[in-house]
Amino acid sequence: MDHFEFDKDQFRKRTLELVKLDSKVTIEEATPEQIYKAVGFAIKEQIIDAWIDTRKRAREQDSKMLYYLSMEFLMGRALGNNIINIQAQKEIKEVLDELGVDLNLLEDQERDWALGNGGLGRLAACFLDSLATLGYHAYGCGIRYKYGMFRQKIENGYQKEVPDNWLRIANPFEVRRDQHKKEIKFGGYTRYETDANGRPCYVQEGYQSVWAVPYDMPVIGYGNGVVNTLRIWSAEPMEDLDLTSFGNGDYENAAKQENLAETICKVLYPADNHYAGKELRLKQQYFFVSATIQRAVERYKETHSDVRKLYEKVCFQMNDTHPTVAVAELMRILLDEEKLEWDEAWEITTKTCAYTNHTIMAEALEKWPIDLFQRLLPRVYQIIDEINRRFVLEIRNKYPNQPEKIEKMAILYNGQVRMANLAIVGGFSVNGVAQLHTKILENQELKDFYQMMPEKFNNKTNGITQRRFLLHGNPLLADWITNKIGDGWITDLSQLKKLEPYADDPQAREEFRRIKHQNKLRLAQYIRDNNHIEVNPDSIFDVQVKRLHEYKRQLMNILHVMHLYNKLKDNPNLDMYPRTFIFGAKAAAGYVNAKLTIKLINAVANVINNDLSIHDKIKIVFIEDYRVSNAEIIFPASDVSEQISTASKEASGTGNMKFMLNGALTLGTMDGANVEIVQEVGEENAFIFGLSADEVIAYEHNDQYNPMQIFNHDEEVRRVLMQLVNGFYSPDNPDLFRPLYDALLNGKNSARPDTYFILKDFRSYEAAQQRVEAAYRDTEKWTRSAILNVANAGKFSSDRTIQEYVDDIWHLDRIRM
Repeated sequence: MDHFEFDKDQFRKRTLELVKLDSKVTIEEATPEQIYKAVGFAIKEQIIDAWIDTRKRAREQDSKMLYYLSMEFLMGRALGNNIINIQAQKEIKEVLDELGVDLNLLEDQERDWALGNGGLGRLAACFLDSLATLGYHAYGCGIRYKYGMFRQKIENGYQKEVPDNWLRIANPFEVRRDQHKKEIKFGGYTRYETDANGRPCYVQEGYQSVWAVPYDMPVIGYGNGVVNTLRIWSAEPMEDLDLTSFGNGDYENAAKQENLAETICKVLYPADNHYAGKELRLKQQYFFVSATIQRAVERYKETHSDVRKLYEKVCFQMNDTHPTVAVAELMRILLDEEKLEWDEAWEITTKTCAYTNHTIMAEALEKWPIDLFQRLLPRVYQIIDEINRRFVLEIRNKYPNQPEKIEKMAILYNGQVRMANLAIVGGFSVNGVAQLHTKILENQELKDFYQMMPEKFNNKTNGITQRRFLLHGNPLLADWITNKIGDGWITDLSQLKKLEPYADDPQAREEFRRIKHQNKLRLAQYIRDNNHIEVNPDSIFDVQVKRLHEYKRQLMNILHVMHLYNKLKDNPNLDMYPRTFIFGAKAAAGYVNAKLTIKLINAVANVINNDLSIHDKIKIVFIEDYRVSNAEIIFPASDVSEQISTASKEASGTGNMKFMLNGALTLGTMDGANVEIVQEVGEENAFIFGLSADEVIAYEHNDQYNPMQIFNHDEEVRRVLMQLVNGFYSPDNPDLFRPLYDALLNGKNSARPDTYFILKDFRSYEAAQQRVEAAYRDTEKWTRSAILNVANAGKFSSDRTIQEYVDDIWHLDRIRM
């Protein structure tokens, strides 16, 4: 089966039957939600044979298996994407039309799967799509969160976190797999004994444990019959309710097991600014990693007799530092359960585990207090202690009389377990996710490791799946491209290069503009429905949507908007092209300045959007609860892609690629993958500004930057900053935004003032914005650049990224279907 056999008549029949069986109504009486579930189940029935067949053929062909370990999988919605990948849009739409059902309405019944938050999780989702489409057998492995991170509500301009109850509607695509559940142990102590052969054994006792129960979701390859699996683990109690305790009125103790299990999978990234939060995060990480590795070794042994060759058929890819306890857990299983000697187990582990670093920010290189780690995972800690002891000896032998090397590279140091160091020492590959990011890792952040083991380091520039973010998200542009160059781009994005001649074709440019306008009308309607703001679709849609973090500099963006508003107020006749500034971002619940930035954006919007004197030359929109499904509406409508992180801080970014693929022009620093976007499209088709990465790093080292000098000498900048503290945007509480003012001029918590060089880059950013406006006024030239952005986006497909991982790291074979 090298493609999907879709049975239209069977689909129609089963949809009608499933509506009755599940909801006890006819199709005419059913709600859109009830029909959505029936359609989802009917589609799952259509692909179930291919799902089983994929697993069967992979086993028959003895294919190497990839386990992609990630705390996050930001999948979005499944229904529309699955319909596209089985290539049944036409047939399904015809059936639903006959039944009087709107497919778009059905898609809207599905909540985005609350399994991720930011770029890390979305990358993982794109990778799973590409692995299936390219025909490689893989499991994505994570946690089945009940509430995800949170659903964002904006109330009085403030972010409010509410539970994202995405499982309220049963997920029609998931399959519970009780037969593969695994016991996960926490706490207790380790007892040492010897077996009958005198071999040392370690037994964990006095522990608490939970069941890890897998739920499998299909990941469908585009048109090739391959169905891989996203396996997310749910925690369940080892025993049911203790009825004796319950009967005696001891309700808390009666439900102790149940509460332990439920807490583990409740939310993604619980706040860790207290001990209990740290403990829960570590529990989560060990929970899904241990379950995955237990099952992976078990599965391997079902068809192979020698566990010493595990690395030939299994690879664990650790997506950032969250799953890096995998190194020690694999060692535990090989030592304690498979009874291997240390050197044998270490050789297998270091040939099986690989690590992707996703950040230059030290805060994301996880470190755990030793006392917490030792108490929660006593046997795993013993193994890490021994790995560290042996590695420190290696360092001393290679670098005698250089104790600073141990300080930087040891896994256990200063009362902490340093997980990135464990991943590097215990894996065979360490990759960055953009050329600049990898260079910074090698030359700065992980310099000592790179000098000691350079063969492990490599770059794999991130990518995105065009099937989600163009074929599904922007059908008008997708059809236009297919009409021009055929549909080969759907599985080979490099074919977009064939669009380049159309950039110089006036008729093609006019068609492209009409498509962009239609997409802007769609977004304007979304904003009208959700924000109750009227925006001008003929204005420049200037968009920054991404996780809220100070280094991403949403603050610089809104400060510039405040500056533009000042200029307009000073000169109401200023010739300014109408601009709609669109933001979308979630801030971590405990990240005070990030949440205050959201409030500032909304406070500025409240003033500017209601000022009739500026004649709608500026509008500001904050999109509530930014997620994959509304991103698919935002990207196609965007004119300007704001990628304005402080140079050297963004590992890669993938939103920049999604904007580019949909014909937006990049306004950005030379940071992350922006560098490679400019290499592909040419600097004349982007707007680059700001300090370079080398300049930022130099300032950080020489401490020569003083933002107060800018404040004192630049009257317009000073005016904007004073509006943060004089009540201009917060008349009821003039000091509301003082923490942002202080962070820029006085520093905070011992950090340097203006840590992310917002004021240093401000005038360069303003000049770039002026170039944007001038360029947009030249309609034909702007459209030419937009088409060239699409035409040169081919490099940024996750298909290319995955093939590089396969060739250089994983060494997988395609499944023969």
